[in-house]
Amino acid sequence: MKLRGLGALAASAIFVALSQMPESAWAEARKVGDYHWTGVDRVVAIGDLHGDYDQYMKVMTLAGLVDKRGNWAGGETHLVQTGDIPDRGPDTRKIIDHLVELAEDAERDGGRVHLLIGNHEAMNVYGDLRYVVAGEYEAFKTRNSKRYQDLQFEHHIETMAARDPSSVEGLDLKAFRAEWEKEYPLGWVEHRQAWSPEGDYGKRVMNAPVVLRVNDTLFLHGGLSAKYCQLELPDYTRDVHAQLASFAFDEPGIATDELGPLWYRGLATDSEAVRGPMVDAILARYDVARIVVGHTPTQGVVWPRFDGRVVLNDTGIAGYYGGHIAFLELKGGAATANYPGGALPLPAENDGRLAYLEKVVQMAPANAHLRSRLQKMQTAAANGSLEASTETERADSAATDSAAEGTQDPEILQREAWLSPDNCR
Repeated sequence: MKLRGLGALAASAIFVALSQMPESAWAEARKVGDYHWTGVDRVVAIGDLHGDYDQYMKVMTLAGLVDKRGNWAGGETHLVQTGDIPDRGPDTRKIIDHLVELAEDAERDGGRVHLLIGNHEAMNVYGDLRYVVAGEYEAFKTRNSKRYQDLQFEHHIETMAARDPSSVEGLDLKAFRAEWEKEYPLGWVEHRQAWSPEGDYGKRVMNAPVVLRVNDTLFLHGGLSAKYCQLELPDYTRDVHAQLASFAFDEPGIATDELGPLWYRGLATDSEAVRGPMVDAILARYDVARIVVGHTPTQGVVWPRFDGRVVLNDTGIAGYYGGHIAFLELKGGAATANYPGGALPLPAENDGRLAYLEKVVQMAPANAHLRSRLQKMQTAAANGSLEASTETERADSAATDSAAEGTQDPEILQREAWLSPDNCR
């Protein structure tokens, strides 16, 4: 009888333990809906890459996702890259091509590579090329590029003449073309063809998700705001795709809205006290535990906000932003920030952020920004406050606090109405 009783108690204890484990610890990975996976044992999230292949390979190697030859080594891991592969660096095409190859190998091994749409992917599709660098055009050069460039120049002159004949009268074509080629170098035409919605790279964007759910976490580039909280998760992707497919610069839409999922920075910069209720409402609306975003550089740290319910994961991997290698790992219900110097559990509460940052700085003592940030946090802690841990957060927190204190500015009132948690209910 005692042995049978002990067995029953042991079975009961095992049942309780299993019931408290995250589903990813015992379920098989499976797709349960558009842009929704469950039962994934290990998720690696990597932020903005901005055309820096060498830095990209460093973070992929650190995460154990590729071997020395650059082949997939992640097994059943799901890699989530939260957008902004293009712009600011020359290796955009090389990175995307490599990730597309890895996606096939990962799927064969039971893993997945998820490439999300960032604002810079969208900009390349709809033709906002302010941040495209010379090497990105160079990557698309072919033996026909000179002929394409000549045709493009002829078209440009014809368009000028049609709009205003006086604009081409007496024009020094040689000098004009020299300036024109700075904006339209060899490879520009092929780049635009490739990134159009019908081109090879544009089509990949048009097939990529905006918001992805894996287990209990939402991943996206910019951030979720209450303005769009009535949408179902697949609707974010549907609506962004629709705007990109028939884009007009003079027509507003979700893909260009500063409160939309590609651009919203409030989860990274606004006062946690002010936006906390909105974050709670969004998490409840979509029945998830946290949101992971890129877009807003942290300059070297995977940073939790809102007691770990939001994770900022654009650490500035590309050399343009300092070359800060780091990634987020979600495994067995635990969130871990990984750096070249080691792995650290991500604080589940804001009170743990100071001790966490001290350890990050110990691993990266040359990071002047993080040293300064730590000093400010230590000063804030001595004064009894830990919320505003950066100058940016302090400035933006002051702005959102002010907005919540009864301003009569119609633009601020409209913005606050859009960001009301009530929109999620």
